[in-house]
Amino acid sequence: MKKSLRFGAAALAATATLTLASCGFGGTTGGGGGDADGETTLNLLVPSYSDATKGLWEDVIDGFEKENPEIKVDLEVQSWDNLEKVVSTKIQAGEAPDIYNGGPFAGFVSDELLYPVSDVVSEDTLADFQESFLANAEVDGTAYALPLIASARALFVNNALLEQAGVEAPTDWDELLDAATKVSALGGGVAGYGMPLGSEEAQAEAAVWLWGGGGSFGDASEITIDTPENLAGAEQIKKMIDAGATQADPGSTQRSPLMDIFIQGKIGMQVGLPPTVGQIEEGNPELDYSIVPIPTEDGSPFTLGVMDQLMAFQNDGDKQEAITKFFDYYYSADVYVPWVQAEGFLPVTKSGAEQLAGEEALAPFLEVLPDAQFYPSTNPKWSATDGAFKSLFGQLQTKSAQDVLTEIQAQVDAG
Repeated sequence: MKKSLRFGAAALAATATLTLASCGFGGTTGGGGGDADGETTLNLLVPSYSDATKGLWEDVIDGFEKENPEIKVDLEVQSWDNLEKVVSTKIQAGEAPDIYNGGPFAGFVSDELLYPVSDVVSEDTLADFQESFLANAEVDGTAYALPLIASARALFVNNALLEQAGVEAPTDWDELLDAATKVSALGGGVAGYGMPLGSEEAQAEAAVWLWGGGGSFGDASEITIDTPENLAGAEQIKKMIDAGATQADPGSTQRSPLMDIFIQGKIGMQVGLPPTVGQIEEGNPELDYSIVPIPTEDGSPFTLGVMDQLMAFQNDGDKQEAITKFFDYYYSADVYVPWVQAEGFLPVTKSGAEQLAGEEALAPFLEVLPDAQFYPSTNPKWSATDGAFKSLFGQLQTKSAQDVLTEIQAQVDAG
């Protein structure tokens, strides 16, 4: 067992602020696998998770190039807002990156653009991935993307506000509605529950409620939004809003600024991510808070799991060996674990989970991860589904739950 690395406040705090970092590809883009001097150049396109992302990848690349002097890696970092447009433009121009860190990828598979992951990692590296994560990257039984990082959701609770309101951390919807209403009644600009239904991440808040009531978004073959099971969760959101249990104007509230308000001590409860721990440590280390499982309709365990992936485009067969060397290097525990720690997420490898098993900050999230449910990201209509939730789900504030679900389903079906 290799030594564990401390997951301290500095590493957690690195995820506090997303940036719009960007540096263009240098050297060769597309074309042949080898440069004139015999080098192979890999183009790597990634999103910015934090202020630290660019430097973390540069450290990985420096180490890799020292071990593999015949391979050069050119890095491009984009914001999440720009990432999908950038990769689409590159593909249309015949300049797809050799390695890409992104989200939805089923469309690339249907266009036969990606390597099966078994072609670009060693058997040992492939066997180290958590099976559930690798299965979530499969299309028709074949994995075309490598899990990169995982994240789970949990409920962050302001202990002081709940104590003032005379309530305890809730485990089901009835308790949550009661507790949030009483916290909101404290006044002074305090809200009981932070409900971000704005376009930043409406699909995530929707999943927390719709799936927590027994619903789902469907699977790899069918997207199902307008269902009785999902309606239960959407109607519970309406109950929360109508009861004054949330902040004002939840339909247009974005998650990131709302979490800042929680950190300031003005929200009783809000669903958060592992990086939220570092944001609190940086922004308000004196905050008295707890992390508990997300309340569901009947109190059964559940969390929303999110997984981003690394994938390799089949640009040039001569680069396959170089891509394999890069992936094997990156996922080695001594390289991968510090990277994940610094970004504040959960590891997707068995060796990574073993190294971080004793980290107190991650414990609440690692505990709920076995109960994680994932977006149907391998469904070709997932991108349209994601966009429909972001543009329409906030209308729950003013429209009936049934009407909103019907509109979302119609937009998804229209493609």
